[in-house]
Amino acid sequence: MIKDGVLVDTSVLIDFFKGKDSISAAVSSLLQTNRVVITGIIIAELLQGMNNLKEELSLTGLLEGVHISEVSTGIWIKAGRTALALRKKGINLPLTDVAIATLAIEHNLSVFTLDRHFEQIPNLKIYK
Repeated sequence: MIKDGVLVDTSVLIDFFKGKDSISAAVSSLLQTNRVVITGIIIAELLQGMNNLKEELSLTGLLEGVHISEVSTGIWIKAGRTALALRKKGINLPLTDVAIATLAIEHNLSVFTLDRHFEQIPNLKIYK
């Protein structure tokens, strides 16, 4: 995996595609330094929310310039165990987000997200 890679979450990429200034600048900087990582979960989440072909073409363009890291069976197992441990503490998070976090932890990546619930996942580095 890449050095100082940042797994950019769906919430951030939505704002990036909308052209929100602070997010756009941060993501653009990460793209220029070849540090952006995404996974299939994020691609699917983005596609499910698209409204038109222009948005889909923007995503296609983005995919050409990022690293793609997939969630393996081993990571799914760890994500399930993490979700269970959190649930036992009364913390219920979307399994997709726990999988994204587990992927990041396993590959020593930070997660760039606007979703504060990621902060509840132990050992996860949040990109600020």
